[in-house]
Amino acid sequence: MTDELDDQIRRLHDELAGRMRADWQRDLPFGELVSDRWRRAADLGFGEGASIYDSSYVYGDVSVGPHTWIGPFTLLDGSGGLIIGEHCSISAGVHIYTHDTVAWAVSGGRVAAQRSPVVIGGNTYIGSQAIVARGVTIGDHCVIGAGSFVNRSIPPYTVAMGTPCRVVGRVEVDASGRVTLHYETESGPNEAG
Repeated sequence: MTDELDDQIRRLHDELAGRMRADWQRDLPFGELVSDRWRRAADLGFGEGASIYDSSYVYGDVSVGPHTWIGPFTLLDGSGGLIIGEHCSISAGVHIYTHDTVAWAVSGGRVAAQRSPVVIGGNTYIGSQAIVARGVTIGDHCVIGAGSFVNRSIPPYTVAMGTPCRVVGRVEVDASGRVTLHYETESGPNEAG
């Protein structure tokens, strides 16, 4: 029985992997091949059209708005409450924490883990491998650079990056939806479209 089941699983994997390569030129782990990102998001109560990869971890009270994309290998810690707005892009490997155990560890367990909610505004992009610490609010229409450590709140329409994360520019969205990123440099403002 086990050999037969193993053969069936291998055949299923080969068939799904072949389709994925042919249709999208991608090779994915088995869990991603057999799961549906939009169905998982719906099962978690996320907004219409949201998606979340099979490889993503979700803990506690997590609310995600419509049409938000949660990339692979992400961690959404809602143990202190997590709200992510609509039309957000949470890139691969992003970790969002609403708790930490610093005081617990340093005190030898005498102090409880600390929890604070995190809010990510709508229409916000968080770059790959960024980490968002507990208690942070990121405003609407923000761009957070890849690899950033966000340990303080970020105002709306802001470009921020670094470790620790700091404001480096602003986001402009015109009436047609055209986005312009204005960066502050040592020599003055600089634009990227």
